Amino acid sequence: MRYVSMTSHNIGMNLATEQYLMNDKDFGREPLVLFYYEEPCIIVGRNQNTLEEINQDYVKEHNIRVTRRLSGGGAVYQDLGNLCFSFVVPSDSEEFGDFKSFTQPIVDVLHKMGATTAEVSGRNDILVDGKKFSGNAMYSRNGKTFSHGTLMLNVDLSVVADALHVAKDKIASKGIKSVRSRVTNLRPFLDKEYQDIDVPTFRDDLIKGLFHVDSLDEIKDKQYVVTPEDQKEIDKIYEQYYNNWDWVYGKSPEFTIKRRKHFDMGTIDARFDVKDGVIKNVKFYGDFFGPQDINELAAKLQGVKYDHDAIAKVLNENGTQQYITGIPTDQIADLLA
Repeated sequence: MRYVSMTSHNIGMNLATEQYLMNDKDFGREPLVLFYYEEPCIIVGRNQNTLEEINQDYVKEHNIRVTRRLSGGGAVYQDLGNLCFSFVVPSDSEEFGDFKSFTQPIVDVLHKMGATTAEVSGRNDILVDGKKFSGNAMYSRNGKTFSHGTLMLNVDLSVVADALHVAKDKIASKGIKSVRSRVTNLRPFLDKEYQDIDVPTFRDDLIKGLFHVDSLDEIKDKQYVVTPEDQKEIDKIYEQYYNNWDWVYGKSPEFTIKRRKHFDMGTIDARFDVKDGVIKNVKFYGDFFGPQDINELAAKLQGVKYDHDAIAKVLNENGTQQYITGIPTDQIADLLA
């Protein structure tokens, strides 16, 4: 395994670096683990409607950067008190959606640092004493998969509920009253020696724990440092995606029908433009995961009669698990019409 410690505190630049290292650099079958942290920002999932996930006035007033990531899942708030990690592996080495295989090594190190109640929970969370301090998302392309997640060490939790809009059905499904009641910082659960630990030191201790060494000097040959040539390509990706309004916010057409439901494996929010009983346009939003682009499935529904049986036929013929993993096809059909 090799590791990268990113130096930028711009979430868009860090996501661009992650994308570049996954898609454009060849590390063979050697796993890669990345660490990065950034100034206040919100990152929405690939399939989410950005404007419906954020409190625009609050975000603008507090200069919170907003961007979209390649992976699915829900929107998250981060600041300099949060550490991100990302594992990049060959796609055939792990099953898509198996978050535990990626997050358990991190949890094992956290146990050694004193957070003995930390555990992988649900589809993509890590909890400590039953509260969430880490959310994770996954993306696959061209034979590679990355699984990236957050580690809320000392985040300003007072901002989370004000900056994000969380749908009531999602909150209710988890049996909680508010966003604040569900999340926590990790630092209070660590051993006494870590109570004042900062994010860079926390990152370095995690790396040492993952590699089972006492000093980073022992694994100098395992660190990959981004080169000036790499950075030129990363800058292009940054401008194409993470600093691009169309990518971050997108253009949403008018829709005549909206169907939404929260499932255990994610929320599906489908919007249809139906004319004369036929689907003219359809857009899927949500925090679900899937290795294939959901827009491919949406395109197959255009021109289809807006009817349960007609929609179910298309879904069954094309399969839905590659687009929306973990939610049965018949349940998706029942939701859509």
